[in-house]
Amino acid sequence: MSAVLRFAPSPTGRLHLGHAYSALFTWSQAQAVGGRVLLRIEDIDRGRCRPEFEAAIVEDLAWLGLEWKTPVRRQSEHLDDYARALGRLEDRGLLYPCFCTRAEIRREIAASPSAPQGPDGPIYPGTCRHLDAGERAARRASEPHALRLDVAAALERLGAEQLVWRDAEAGPQSADPASHGDVVLARKDTPTSYHLAVTLDDHIQ
Repeated sequence: MSAVLRFAPSPTGRLHLGHAYSALFTWSQAQAVGGRVLLRIEDIDRGRCRPEFEAAIVEDLAWLGLEWKTPVRRQSEHLDDYARALGRLEDRGLLYPCFCTRAEIRREIAASPSAPQGPDGPIYPGTCRHLDAGERAARRASEPHALRLDVAAALERLGAEQLVWRDAEAGPQSADPASHGDVVLARKDTPTSYHLAVTLDDHIQ
């Protein structure tokens, strides 16, 4: 199987020099290993993404002499894919609704001297993880909510405490998913999140 790489900008602004470098590097890596590059438009942020920015990005990439297979995958056109993935995770008992606002989470963390810490600071304390099924159902019917991954349940299902993989340059690597807490896989204002969409898109493509 030949290597497949991807360049996946979010059209929230015009292409900048960092993007251009990343794109050129990705295409050169693909060429070096006899692979190909897919362009993907990550446009699930409906408030910030604009069609004119996407058009400008495509124009600039073409000006750089880069080519890609069409049609281009746009995340906003594949919300059903993310909904199906969320449904499968929920059927396995790996998701739970979270009704907390950011302000509520900040207050709870500030009030707890033993708030769980991750590599980037305090992590979600699991406030909604232990709600009983009846309360969850009643609140889901009337309150905005996100969907969080129950990381402990997912790791138990995998039978592992860490994820292990081999990096092409750095060699064997490992990561502790629990150190980042129960990440959001569907936001209150969007039926997916970056974490879910980018992972599923990479798998599909």
